Amino acid sequence: MRKPEFVYVTYIETTPEKLWEALTSSEFSRRYWFDTEVRSDWKVGSPFALVMNGKTTDVGEILEADRPRRLSYTFRHVLDETLSKEPASTVVFSIEQHGRLVKLTLTHEGFAPGSSMLDSISKGWPAILSSLKSLLETGEPLIIPLIALDIDGVA
Repeated sequence: MRKPEFVYVTYIETTPEKLWEALTSSEFSRRYWFDTEVRSDWKVGSPFALVMNGKTTDVGEILEADRPRRLSYTFRHVLDETLSKEPASTVVFSIEQHGRLVKLTLTHEGFAPGSSMLDSISKGWPAILSSLKSLLETGEPLIIPLIALDIDGVA
């Protein structure tokens, strides 16, 4: 039986290079990802971390970094006691040019049946990627209160 996964597809009026930069730049991610910094040197095998307000929330390892087409890393939450017990999952960003648009496909998979993390990221990723799209297209991120997502900074 196939394990549950999360897939989110959006089209953004930008370039693959600008989208790649948005996904890999701490300065840029803080603007659309609830003040969260993405930290890595983006080389295969290197560590990956999400840092929110000075606290590391999630960690992983870079699995693939094919600029500006594909980025993948393992993902494990470390703050919440329940979520930190779940095994690492895998995040994959696929970036494809479509005329003046870029198709971004996010796949997050490798969850155990009944995963609390799957429920959490299913709320978080749409808000994060909607804010990313808004920032790239208008210059302004969406302001979505974490309380409205009921995720306490987990995504």
